[in-house]
Amino acid sequence: MRIVKKWISAARLRTLPLSLSGVLLGNLLALAGGQAQMSIFVLSLFTTICYQILSNYANDYGDAQKGTDQNKIGEKRAVSSGVISASAMKNAMILFGVLSGILTLVLVYVSFGKEQMGYVLLFLFLGILSIIAAIKYTVGKNPYGYSGLGDIFVFVFFGWVSLLGSHFLHTKEISPLFFLPATAVGLLSVAVLNLNNMRDFSTDALSGKNTLVVKKGLDYAKKYHSFLVTTPLVLGLIFSVLYPSQIKLFHFLWLIVVFPLFKHLRAVWNDASPIWLDSQLKVVALSTFVFSLLLGIGYLLS
Repeated sequence: MRIVKKWISAARLRTLPLSLSGVLLGNLLALAGGQAQMSIFVLSLFTTICYQILSNYANDYGDAQKGTDQNKIGEKRAVSSGVISASAMKNAMILFGVLSGILTLVLVYVSFGKEQMGYVLLFLFLGILSIIAAIKYTVGKNPYGYSGLGDIFVFVFFGWVSLLGSHFLHTKEISPLFFLPATAVGLLSVAVLNLNNMRDFSTDALSGKNTLVVKKGLDYAKKYHSFLVTTPLVLGLIFSVLYPSQIKLFHFLWLIVVFPLFKHLRAVWNDASPIWLDSQLKVVALSTFVFSLLLGIGYLLS
């Protein structure tokens, strides 16, 4: 049991709600449109979970190899603390890389079958890109997370790919209107990353991890963070107004997240201490999940 607990802890399950947000909303919007298949719904969620665990294991391994986790605030990493060996973590990365690939293959086959090989190949390509992106964030000679490019990848994969992709698996179409919630979820996901990088600002600078916060400074990061948190709320409002439905009231259930997010923003400007910022990661991550969940449920009810 102790071994299992070590691996569960290293998987950092608290990150799963954020990674599931875009996929969950894409599935719920397909369900609201009467086009959802339960097998695709379930498979897409399990595939996303595998991707996220792969990413967490890869980050644990990569940061430990580069010494980035020394004196890190927040949850202790398994490899750097000696709880799990580097070789064991590398094997776990390979295992979850293979599992992610298999689940992706099953998912696209269930969705498209043999008749739509063009879509099968496209989504397999996106799956391979997702696996590579999960690993290359911190692993290798030139990890993009150490060059300030993490924000772009998180926005694309947690926002556009996850929401639009999961919806497309059901409907075989992309509505331009859905770029609004996809962008909103992507920006909120980047806000979690930016908050994490603000927390690790000093240690990242010492270890050569040149995140956007390290490159631009904390003052810029606070302004950037305000943009990342407030813009999705505007996009959510526009989407809720424009989305066709007879009952509009349910479209605005997600507005409940405005209160914790604005309270969070006000506090970010008043207190940017690493310990406090670490406690705020779950606020933004859970707000993103609740935003996606209630937005999707709102359209199911309407």
